[in-house]
Amino acid sequence: MTSRHRTLKVDASLLAGSIDEIARTAAAAESVGFDGIQTAEAAHDPFLPLLAAAEHSKRLDLATSIAVAFPRSPMITAYTAWDLQRYSKGRFILGLGTQVRGHNIRRFSIPWDKPGPRLREVILSLRAIWDCWQNGTPLDFEGEYYRFSLMTPFFNPGPQSDPHVPIYIAGVNRYICKLAGELCDGFFVHPLHSVRYVDEIVKPLIAAGAERAGRNAEDCKLSASCFVVAGGNPQELANAAEAIKQQIAFYASTPAYAPVFAAHGWEQTATELTELSRQGRWGDMGTLISDEMLAEFAVVGRREDIAARLREKYHGRVDRVSPYLPFSADTDPDWWRDLTRTLHA
Repeated sequence: MTSRHRTLKVDASLLAGSIDEIARTAAAAESVGFDGIQTAEAAHDPFLPLLAAAEHSKRLDLATSIAVAFPRSPMITAYTAWDLQRYSKGRFILGLGTQVRGHNIRRFSIPWDKPGPRLREVILSLRAIWDCWQNGTPLDFEGEYYRFSLMTPFFNPGPQSDPHVPIYIAGVNRYICKLAGELCDGFFVHPLHSVRYVDEIVKPLIAAGAERAGRNAEDCKLSASCFVVAGGNPQELANAAEAIKQQIAFYASTPAYAPVFAAHGWEQTATELTELSRQGRWGDMGTLISDEMLAEFAVVGRREDIAARLREKYHGRVDRVSPYLPFSADTDPDWWRDLTRTLHA
């Protein structure tokens, strides 16, 4: 347990990320007590819905969790983030991630080379660009992967009243965790995590990165996306458990996430899941996730108990939580209101 005693914030996960219902969803999230909303780069662009969310909310933090860093030039990302920060009056959080090799090469058609050092340059170059716009500092960033040296007045959006755009990054390997501690405002803990993994691996690595940069580790806030298995009766719980086991298996089949299973001595299961995925046997993978694994990686219980169990697991351990459950304006507002009140208590 750490000394993080700040009020635990809770964010709504907009897993679909569509802009169709974003106005209603953002207003509903604010009304039931959420502190923020998070969009993902999955089937939709992660930035565009947040513009509508900013228009239809007053206090919600608005985060990309995450936007894939490398398909966009840092200059493009800088413009988008700067505009969202200005329009939301300082409520935007830029969440970035590397994604995995296959998606970068085969889905985005971009090179894959030293993702950790390259992400480091993305962060540093973003800060250099924003410093140029805010303070008139000459743009002169020279790295191995990115070089920025041209910014004429016509292309300069100029300063704003909330110039610090928080940067969070996501990942599971040692380099990324240390990088978060060294340079970032926050770290997104992947939904495939356990208390042991966070306490024994993530936090010490972030602390090491912070120490290297002369920072306080708690300057890097932790935001945890949390698997939730909830139901009103045994059958609903069983159905929810089966779905989350399948999701855990899907993530664990990617070799990049092997350290999470390794923290518990479950390396062999991760290897078997990878092999099943290569065979295309997606439907069989969930059967390898035991109830013991489920209890480590998810919060499980009756719907009325979930809020208290989330608080017990995460309060004092992280700064923000985001239940891995789809939220919309049409889902049970009383249940969500109780959840946010309990987590804020």
